[in-house]
Amino acid sequence: MTLAQRMSRLGTESAFEILARAKALEAEGKDIINLGIGAPDFHTPANIVEAGCKALKDGYHFYTPAKGLPEVRAAVAEDVRFFRGVEIDPECVQIVPGGKPTMFFAIMMFGETGTEILYPNPGFPIYESMIEFSGAKAVPIELVEERGFSFDPEEVLAKINERTRLLIVNTPANPTGGVVPKEALDVLVAGLAEHPHVTVLADEIYSRLVYGDAEHVSLLSYPEIRDRLIVLDGWSKTFSMTGWRLGWGLWPEDLIAHAERLQINSNSCAAAAVQIAGAEALRGPQDAVAEMVTAFDKRRLRIVEELNAIPGFSCVMPAGAFYAFPNITGTGLSSRELQDLLLNEAGVATVAGTAFGALGEGYLRFSYASSLENILEALERVRGVLAVH
Repeated sequence: MTLAQRMSRLGTESAFEILARAKALEAEGKDIINLGIGAPDFHTPANIVEAGCKALKDGYHFYTPAKGLPEVRAAVAEDVRFFRGVEIDPECVQIVPGGKPTMFFAIMMFGETGTEILYPNPGFPIYESMIEFSGAKAVPIELVEERGFSFDPEEVLAKINERTRLLIVNTPANPTGGVVPKEALDVLVAGLAEHPHVTVLADEIYSRLVYGDAEHVSLLSYPEIRDRLIVLDGWSKTFSMTGWRLGWGLWPEDLIAHAERLQINSNSCAAAAVQIAGAEALRGPQDAVAEMVTAFDKRRLRIVEELNAIPGFSCVMPAGAFYAFPNITGTGLSSRELQDLLLNEAGVATVAGTAFGALGEGYLRFSYASSLENILEALERVRGVLAVH
């Protein structure tokens, strides 16, 4: 068989590869603590599960409109109004199976040979993978530890040229837990006035997972870019619904029809009963979300304390999401070497910083979307293995 050349440009998401390796080691009888995968360890709240089951019993077994059921799009608009303080048209909301379709559609709309797309690095690996798959040049936006893994907006603006089509902003961020402050977004948006040809994709999938004094500032709050702003969000992280595969995208009026056609050509629609469960998640009680955020915050504080106590490690306090991204250069090992050492000898699954881009060298991602008991046991194992290496 002769594959299309573009397949050689397609990357992957290493967290799933680490998960597979961890499962294989478990099958051999080894005890593995997985702090690699970014999935909450809580069950989906009962009211959401019940809504999904009822929807199946009520006959939600068929195709839905490609943009999603009208009542679910309306629920998203209500949620955006409540949590972001912005009025949006439900007709510009698209319900999709997970978060990735929105970024896939956006990158495929704007990426082609001869164009450039700016993306965060270290960042979610699918950005770079899909940009290169589209034929565009992937231009990294450096997220620096000294800024709490935010970016310098002036540096970002300086990277824009006539070939730039799309700018990706992720806050709160995977893998760093960084939150872009309002001051940086103010400068970025003001500077974008000089570049009206650039569309913005705001990945806000962790928007409700912020801690302490940190504030999530949505790019929706800047009306001057609304006509060229795509927003990605969904249910996976906030409501512990990773396996339900449900997300939403907010599109400018000029782009929603293109997103709809891409959905029709790829996956038709999100599952009907799952959409009904999603509406219940947004409109129903939010107590479970608050409980999860409180638990994540407690784990966040403890994991950073413990990581900073490990010789060779230093870790800034993440402000959002559920990841710690310690600097491990003091160990003398590369990110990949330490990832493999901890998995094979300590039975602790983590993800090398380089899985999130070249600028992730010298870092390791730990997910604290696991129990505090597991986190403490895992870090004790890490200390034990490093003590003899």
